[in-house]
Amino acid sequence: MSAVQQPITPSQASHVTDLSLASAEELLVLYRSKQASPVEAVNAVLARIERLEPKVNAFVLLDPQAALSAARESEARWQKGAPIGLVDGVPAALKDLIWARNWPTLRGSLSIDPKQDWNEDAPATARLREHGAVLLGKTTTSEYGWTALADSPLTGITRNPWDLSRTAGGSSGGSAAGAALGFGPLHVATDGGGSTRLPAANSGVVGFKPTFGRVPGYPSAHTGTLFHVTPLTRTVGDAALLLQVIAQPDPRDWNALPAPSADWLNGLDRGVAGLRIAFSPDLGYAEVDPEVAELVAQAAAVFTELGATVVRADPGIKDPLPDYRVLADAAVARLLASLTPAERERVDPNLQAVGARGSLLDAVTYLAAVQAREAFGRHLALFHRDYDLLITPSTAVPALPADHAGTTGTRGVTPSAFAYPFNFSQQPAISVPAGLTKAGLPVGLQIVGAKYNDALVLRAARAFEFARPFARPADPA
Repeated sequence: MSAVQQPITPSQASHVTDLSLASAEELLVLYRSKQASPVEAVNAVLARIERLEPKVNAFVLLDPQAALSAARESEARWQKGAPIGLVDGVPAALKDLIWARNWPTLRGSLSIDPKQDWNEDAPATARLREHGAVLLGKTTTSEYGWTALADSPLTGITRNPWDLSRTAGGSSGGSAAGAALGFGPLHVATDGGGSTRLPAANSGVVGFKPTFGRVPGYPSAHTGTLFHVTPLTRTVGDAALLLQVIAQPDPRDWNALPAPSADWLNGLDRGVAGLRIAFSPDLGYAEVDPEVAELVAQAAAVFTELGATVVRADPGIKDPLPDYRVLADAAVARLLASLTPAERERVDPNLQAVGARGSLLDAVTYLAAVQAREAFGRHLALFHRDYDLLITPSTAVPALPADHAGTTGTRGVTPSAFAYPFNFSQQPAISVPAGLTKAGLPVGLQIVGAKYNDALVLRAARAFEFARPFARPADPA
C-alpha cells in the first residue's frame, strides 16, 4: 500500500516539546493555534545555536538582534491573525553564496573585501522577506562552493553533527549541519555538482536540487547553468514549503522559469502507488562503498512496499565527469579572471590550479562539452519515457574525515559520482536519509525525476520519509 501522510493537526503539533526542533510546518500550526509564538521559536533556536554552534561551526554570520526584531514584528501580525506570507515567523538561514541586504557575502573566501556596500537581496532572500521569514544569518560554505568538504580558508572546518571527526559535507556544510541540529528549519543552499545533496546525505537531512531555473539566482554564479539554488531542510514537507516561497521568477535571472502553475504542497501526500521506478545502484560506472550500497538497496525495496514497480535498470550513460569538468574548470578560470592579482593570491592554491587548468581550454573543447551535455540530457529525457523516477545512492561513500585532503574518498571513490550528472542534465534530484552505517554515519537515497517534474520527486521523497522516519542526531558532546 502507498503511505499517505495527513496534514499536521494542532493536537499533533502540541506534542512538540522543543521549538528549535519543530519543523516549519509544525511551527506554523502552533502559531495559528496560538500555542507558540515566533519570538518563542526564535529564542529557542538562538539558544540552541549558542550552545552547539561552537562544536560544529555552521555559521559565518549570526544576527540575533535582527532575528528577534523580525520575530517581534511577526508575532504582532499573528496576534492580529494577519500573517503576511507562507512562512511568517519561521526561522531561516542563507548559505554564504546567497546575497542578503546589510550582510556581507564572503563565499568562504579571503579574497572578498567585507567592507563594501551590501545593499541588495538575492531573489530567494527577497522572497523569504516578503513571506515574513525570520532570517538568522549566513551559513558556511567551502570556498566559492568548490569542494565536497565543509571547510574554507575563511571559516575553517564545519563538522558533522553525527560525528565531529567527519565533514558535514560540502559545499553547503553549514546549511546541512544547521538543519540537522535545529539551527532553524529552513535553509537556502546551492548545488553546482552535489553541494546540497552531498551534505544532506552526510548530515542526515533533506536536500532538494530543483530543475535548473526553478529558483532564480542573482548575481549569476560563476558556474552558470550548472548552478541551482536549493532548499535544505529536515523534512520533505519543509523542502516543498520553502520551494513554494522561493520558486518565483525574478527579472534579474534571465534563466528563471515562469511562475509555476502548481502548488508544490498540493498532492505531496499522494504516495507512489502505480509509479514505475528504475533503481540503479551504480549508474553503470560508479564505485560504491559496500555499506552505502546495502542501505540504499534496502531503501529501494521500500518503494515496492509502497505500491510502485521498481526495476533494477541503469540509464545507459557514461560517466559525464570529463565533460562536466570542462565546464566547471572554465567557470573557475572565469571566476579567477574577475579578481585582481592581489585577490587571486588569497584564493586556495588548489582552486587556483583548477582555474589555471580551465584557462588552457580552447573554444572547440568547450563547445564539444556543451554538445555532449545536450546529448546527455536528451538521453536521460528519453529514459524517463519508460521510468517515472530513478533512484540511486546520494553519495558513493559516507562522510569523509573532516581533515580529508582532496576530492576523492577511500580507494579513490568519488563521493559526488551520483550528484554531478544531474547538474549536467539539469534534472530535479533530492537526497533523503536512508539509514546509518555501523559507525553511525548517515547514508542518503537520491530520487531523480525528469526535467521539470519537481513535484513527483517531492511526492516520492515524502512517501519514503513517512514510511522510513529518520531520527535526528544526538546533541554533540
